[in-house]
Amino acid sequence: MNLQQLRYVVATAEHRTMTDAARSLYIAQPALSRAIRDLERELGMTLFARSGRGVVVTAQGRRVVKLAREALDAVHEIESLSNHGSTGEAELRIAATPSLEPGLAGRLLPAYTAEHPGVRVHIVRCDGRDAVVNAIRDQRADLGLTDLPVPTDLITHPLERQEIVLISPPGLELPNPVPMSKLDGMRLALPARGSVRRRELDAMFGKYAVSPVVVLETDERNGWLNAVRTGQASLLWYRGMAEQAGRAGLVVRSLEPAVRRVIAVVHARRRLPLIAQDFLAAAEKGSAA
Repeated sequence: MNLQQLRYVVATAEHRTMTDAARSLYIAQPALSRAIRDLERELGMTLFARSGRGVVVTAQGRRVVKLAREALDAVHEIESLSNHGSTGEAELRIAATPSLEPGLAGRLLPAYTAEHPGVRVHIVRCDGRDAVVNAIRDQRADLGLTDLPVPTDLITHPLERQEIVLISPPGLELPNPVPMSKLDGMRLALPARGSVRRRELDAMFGKYAVSPVVVLETDERNGWLNAVRTGQASLLWYRGMAEQAGRAGLVVRSLEPAVRRVIAVVHARRRLPLIAQDFLAAAEKGSAA
């Protein structure tokens, strides 16, 4: 068994369908199926059993998956040690949503890079929470910064609770805080229909029996802000963006009752590279300060 086969086994166990596992590995699905069958013949055991359109891990397969993860973790740890000991820059990849990226770049990264100047941090820009999860699963990112919840195959390290606020163009006659009832009929820019964040906001609207007027539906942060800057709509966004909104001349108000989301660093269930462990420690230290 080689490292490539170990990655195939772990990816198939994590995604539970050959199609999704193959996509995460950037190979064709028939090639992955053949590779798994060849490995099962080599080992003389069945690792995965068909279940509907997906697969389930057998009892023997669970043991193999556990050992495969441990072996891949060891390889990642060796690579991390090599990066620490080399004269070149190590790279840490962090996936972040558009609404949380400014806080990552402006608050978390400066403290980390000051202590680890030899590490180059690459921010993997993701359209939303699902994209952050996929970036970690596909190993395009070591860590992710997103709001919760995320699927249970990822490990979460909550950092803070961020308040969701109403950001509006100047001139609107609204109290502060804004009662939820005031959202009824309000012109809003919202995430794209069908996205996780849009479903959560729609659930909130349903809970408080309000029906805003949807002026813009997009997952592009600049599109939201432009709609507010031009006076077309208001926006529900994180308190962490209030400073940026204030600089743009916009008005930030709390909601009543307050709505908050838990922000967390998330990662796959494996031993993290040392540089990622260092970032996590720095982020948790900063959130406790």
